[in-house]
Amino acid sequence: MATRVSFSLALVMTVVVILTPPLVSGETGFSELKIRTHLKRLNKPALKSIKSPDGDIIDCVPITDQPALTHPLLINHTVQMTPSFNLFGESKVSSNTKNQQSSDISQLWHVNGKCPENTVPIRRTTKQDLYRASSVEKFGRKNQKSVPKRKSYEPASVLTQNGHQHAIMYVEDGVFYGAKAKINVWKPNVEMPNEFSLAQIWVLGGNFNSDLNSIEAGWQVSPQLYGDSRTRLFTYWTSDAYQGTGCYNLLCSGFVQINREIAMGGSISPLSSFGDSQYDITILIWKDPKEGHWWLQFGEKYIIGYWPASLFSYLSDSASMIEWGGEVVNSQSEEGQHTTTQMGSGRFAEEGWGKASYFKNIQVVDGSNELRSPDNLQVFTDQENCYNVKSGSGGSWGSHFYYGGPGRNPNCP
Repeated sequence: MATRVSFSLALVMTVVVILTPPLVSGETGFSELKIRTHLKRLNKPALKSIKSPDGDIIDCVPITDQPALTHPLLINHTVQMTPSFNLFGESKVSSNTKNQQSSDISQLWHVNGKCPENTVPIRRTTKQDLYRASSVEKFGRKNQKSVPKRKSYEPASVLTQNGHQHAIMYVEDGVFYGAKAKINVWKPNVEMPNEFSLAQIWVLGGNFNSDLNSIEAGWQVSPQLYGDSRTRLFTYWTSDAYQGTGCYNLLCSGFVQINREIAMGGSISPLSSFGDSQYDITILIWKDPKEGHWWLQFGEKYIIGYWPASLFSYLSDSASMIEWGGEVVNSQSEEGQHTTTQMGSGRFAEEGWGKASYFKNIQVVDGSNELRSPDNLQVFTDQENCYNVKSGSGGSWGSHFYYGGPGRNPNCP
């Protein structure tokens, strides 16, 4: 069983709702039939529904009725309730850093109840959620430029990458069976509703053209996806470089959830503040050596669920690249100005502790199913004057880095 430790997570209470005017029936991508059909696909009949104080509705859906199991490859899938090998069973938890607060994870919807056994909590999708997407089909999906392509980048091509910009640490050309990190949690400002800011781990296999396999988890602020500016826990996966497979959280079939306490897409609290208390979340993704599924653990006690091995080609065996870091969308204004969407805390990496956002205790899972500090770590950023990254190693933080930035500034016009 996983070791239980104290942790910092709950739901943020601030709600900033961003609504898009309803589109007329029959408009491309948003016919009433499409909307009703898609909502029925996502919002499964619940044994219990809980209204969260922050406005979310959490449906407690029988574990065997969750959206994941409608995937063609999972029709006869038997839900695996526990991994055959739990890395955290033998891991040690580093002591809290000075001025770093911790408490048990909770989510605000727990105030009004909890999901019963043999159910999973699913954040209900609304019509308004769908209307904010470019189409029903693209709801809950990233575009194809959501992974930094370091080797293929040339300075002149940066702004053609659909506006996705990164500041990351990475390791490549290896054989990896998972990754872990403690990720500092902030609430970055996102300028435009169609932009986002996130911090995550990427577990990657394949190439960057048409067959990339990616498993991702971390936190994000995405007004278009969630309708507000809260910082939320999220996952993502794709098996074809974001072309047609995969999605965020449980917004398509694929990721199998087994945990009844944590709702994917639920907001995170408390958050770090400038020059004051700092908070981080632990994310671990690892491959079960027996069943082959990729498991997600959140904190030191919440095993959330898994991505079945059958969803992937390259990742059915192992990963060849791991990336940790931040990503934003820079949609640019009509005048061509860079967005003011912040990455991390909105401060540059060199400002350090209490000001810049960080990843620490960066580790990979090796062929012996052990966590270790990776060799040959490198850093990368698209536009260093907008967002940057500075690495370090040693001490209780192990391999780590600060990253982020404000976006538009005098050196990033």
